[in-house]
Amino acid sequence: MSMMQTRRRFLCSAALAGGACMLPCLGARAADPGPETTTIRLGKTSAICTMPQMIPQQLLEAEGFTDIRFVDGPSGNPAEQLARGDVDLMVGYASNFILGLDKGEALTLLAGVHVGCFVLFGHEGVHGIAGLKGKTVGVPGLGTGPALLLTLMAAEVGLDPKKDIRWIADPTAKPKDLFIEGQIDAFLSFPPEPQELRSRQIGRVIFDTAVDRPWSQYFCCMLAGNREFVRRHPVATKRAMRAILKATDLCAAEPARAARLLVDGGFTPSYDYALQTLKDVPYDRWREYDAEDTIRFWTLRMRDAGIIKSTPQKVIAENTDWRFLDELKRELKS
Repeated sequence: MSMMQTRRRFLCSAALAGGACMLPCLGARAADPGPETTTIRLGKTSAICTMPQMIPQQLLEAEGFTDIRFVDGPSGNPAEQLARGDVDLMVGYASNFILGLDKGEALTLLAGVHVGCFVLFGHEGVHGIAGLKGKTVGVPGLGTGPALLLTLMAAEVGLDPKKDIRWIADPTAKPKDLFIEGQIDAFLSFPPEPQELRSRQIGRVIFDTAVDRPWSQYFCCMLAGNREFVRRHPVATKRAMRAILKATDLCAAEPARAARLLVDGGFTPSYDYALQTLKDVPYDRWREYDAEDTIRFWTLRMRDAGIIKSTPQKVIAENTDWRFLDELKRELKS
């Protein structure tokens, strides 16, 4: 494992060196103090839309971090991993973070990262989200990001998600495989699954959160930090955020280079699917969209659906810190 991590680190550093020249500025600002800690632990998931947290190796080194770790996430809700302190910062689904905050988990929301990674696929006979009534729908597990989002989508069009949809959450089988085999009618996919299904011409797109309203108007994935880490290490938090947001810019401006970084780093095997993900997912919205509006949007819908009890005001007042984002928007002007 140590050898694999060393090789991954070398490959990431070497690959990013080729793309670093096009970034706004590789290193930190001269006036910035050094980070309180030189160790940073970032989340690693199978959802490659979160790649800005997986490719910024050299950018983090330029920010003063010398011990950079990518920690595998558990199944279910990876936000729990962040709350426990197993990782320091994580890019993840906004709905998962809000669900964790409603349970009292120690997270701080820091920034929006990108829009629209989820795509709803269905077989013939499924027409629109309302057409899911009485159909079998596969999810990785109840309470996961796809299940939460599809619950909200169904409620938005007047369905009762508990009564009208037959949920299939088999821990021994992937929803994508069940869909390909024709054992379920629909499933909500996330990268690289949509790219694979489109490439193989399997199923049809029912709804795409990258382009279909209202979901396309708000962040899908956001950046959050362990609350204690953010409190104790504000300089390190800002420096790590700067590296991740620069990596987000790289995803938007040079998708081919970013995809190569992801593959060379051992995070995903398919360059073609990684590249298509970068072309499909809007990574150029983190300056434009309002992160606080996203929290308000998700929290209201999750509360209306009976998933959480917290109000948007409570979540925003107690669990967000936008000061680093505001500073970085000024520093990293496009």
